[in-house]
Amino acid sequence: MGSPASESSNTSPLQQAGAAKDRNLSRKTAHTRQFWKLRLRPDDDDAPQDWWFASTAIPLLAATTGPLANVMSIAALITSWRVNYDPEHPGVDSYGVGFKDPRWCIGLNAASLVCGFAGNAFLLFNFTRAVRYIVALPMTIILWYFATGILMGITISMHEFAPPHRPEQTYSQGFWHAVIAAVLYLVSSMLLMVNMQGYFFGHYRQHFELTDEQRNLILQTMMFFIWLAGGAGVFARVEGWSFVDALYFCDVTILTVGFGDFHPTNDVGRGLVFPYSVGGIIILGLMVSSIRNFAQEISHDNIIKKHVERRRVNTIERSVPTVFEPQEHQIASAARLRQTISRPFNMKKERTTAADFHPDTLLDDLPNKKSKTKTFRKAPIAATRNTLKRVRTRKQRLILLYEEKDRFTAMRNIQKGTANFKKYSALTMSIIAFGLLWCVGAIGFWRAEQKSQGLSYFQALYFCYVSLLTIGYGDLSPTSNAGKPFFIVWSLIAVPTMTILISDMGDTVIASFKRGTFTLGDWTVLPKAGLYRSFVERHSWLLHWLQKKAEEKAEKQRISEGFRPGPTDDEEDVPPQAKTLEEIAKEQEELSEHALAQKLAIAIRRTANHLKAEPPRKYTYEEWVEYTQLIRFSRCSKEELEEEEEEEGLIDWDWIGEQSPMMAEQCESEWVLDRLCESLNRYMRKQGRANGNGKSKVDEIRPA
Repeated sequence: MGSPASESSNTSPLQQAGAAKDRNLSRKTAHTRQFWKLRLRPDDDDAPQDWWFASTAIPLLAATTGPLANVMSIAALITSWRVNYDPEHPGVDSYGVGFKDPRWCIGLNAASLVCGFAGNAFLLFNFTRAVRYIVALPMTIILWYFATGILMGITISMHEFAPPHRPEQTYSQGFWHAVIAAVLYLVSSMLLMVNMQGYFFGHYRQHFELTDEQRNLILQTMMFFIWLAGGAGVFARVEGWSFVDALYFCDVTILTVGFGDFHPTNDVGRGLVFPYSVGGIIILGLMVSSIRNFAQEISHDNIIKKHVERRRVNTIERSVPTVFEPQEHQIASAARLRQTISRPFNMKKERTTAADFHPDTLLDDLPNKKSKTKTFRKAPIAATRNTLKRVRTRKQRLILLYEEKDRFTAMRNIQKGTANFKKYSALTMSIIAFGLLWCVGAIGFWRAEQKSQGLSYFQALYFCYVSLLTIGYGDLSPTSNAGKPFFIVWSLIAVPTMTILISDMGDTVIASFKRGTFTLGDWTVLPKAGLYRSFVERHSWLLHWLQKKAEEKAEKQRISEGFRPGPTDDEEDVPPQAKTLEEIAKEQEELSEHALAQKLAIAIRRTANHLKAEPPRKYTYEEWVEYTQLIRFSRCSKEELEEEEEEEGLIDWDWIGEQSPMMAEQCESEWVLDRLCESLNRYMRKQGRANGNGKSKVDEIRPA
């Protein structure tokens, strides 16, 4: 019975992935408790979770909308729900004067606020694990449903039993704040029910897995709404405004929109703007940054990685191992070496073409006992067999190099495609969110402001665009009692979305404009040294054409001057070019262990310098081949290494497999440097054991 390591080495990556999935499923089944169709996983269950949006994003959305609903509910409680129009300004909501609501309305409104605060507290206890998930989450859902039902009940009752008398009266901002609070409580409760459904079906454990970034987001959200509501209370007292108008003013101030319809009218209010605006902008910036980091985190863990895995699996399914791709390299190499091997034994054959070559027929031309060429029976035959072994080893290594390079190139293409997918998928999602908030928000303002300002849909689009970009001309601003509460909620969602969109554009569109500007400057007003040469080197066809023309011109000049055609001895040395795979395969046979150790020290120094590169350095396949040789040579002798290469290949991983260095969290320079240092440590221990019979000093200082 084979070991697990040998079994895993004999299976394909797809089979390994399927086996890992089966193990996770069996471990998950072993830890869960089955009740009909419900599978309740215990708190210490370490099986993976699959409903990532329901398990992580939904609780954080609820933690964000919950405090906002509390603020809306506070505004609905302390503001009367009906107003009388000013006789001097009939039909203008801004000049309305509120009057007292029924006692049942105030009492039920206070009860809904208590339920909302209690549900938010249980959600916070759930995040901190002060109360069990199975207790805290149902309590949050039930309390928020109670708050929703109470607010819906009193708004409907107000509309049925104590409505404002038209046209002298209308609903105030407090009424619309209550409607918005009810909607927020309802949406939050329904989202948390989806989260609980995922737990009951066994998709994740019974607590929220929060990172430090996510905990900071919850804390920053609570601080922001406390700052918003507290500032509204202060400015309402200082300026003599109503709480809802002061709340609208604070929202416009923190978001830096500044319509100008509300502004401080005394020195105390102007003085308070200094610290309040700075503090609010800082908290808002921290909250937007945390939201963007959270979106990138869940996108990387659940979208980008799945995209890479899908591309990788598709590539594995399409890959077919073959040795026929480098056939022309095999034939050309054998044609050059054939004469050295076969000439002593077949003097009549004057030449050997590439078409006569086949790897399995190389031994057929060796002399046998009936051969008449006995003069060369011993020494030439031995030399020929050794040479033949080197040729076949080199050919096999070259074939493997070409096959591995194909897989390396495929994985590098996956990396490039993933980088573009990551940038442009985030940009696409931001553009879609921006478009929805722009167009849907315009519909809301068009309906809310149509009666008070006669606003058309195009004017509403213009107003939303100016608000999204925080331009705030002031020619249009919400004036109706429904428009101001709607603007508070809409702006708190839309303006951070616009900020995230601009940030995503910085990695794509703005970066392209920046590169274009630099390129234009390099070619025009600020010419860069070596620019034309680097441009030519990036286009190989142009470089070859220019080199050919230069060689033809130099050859004609030498002929005209009486020199023989071809390069002369006093020509300048050509700069070293990158090594080809044929040269690397040949060099790997010729280097000794000490020469490899010298190359290892140089490679460590070079790789350490690569860590400073920005963007991170990505190595070519030829560089990876050399690094791999330096990593492996210290593990065993040269003969053992050749046997290992013959059995397992030239590398210890599959470029498209799960253990590929390109799948690591480290950058390539960090990964290579770690392995090179390990190789140096092994080499020093091996040399210590070779020089002394006992334990080397390197072994003594080796960390446990």
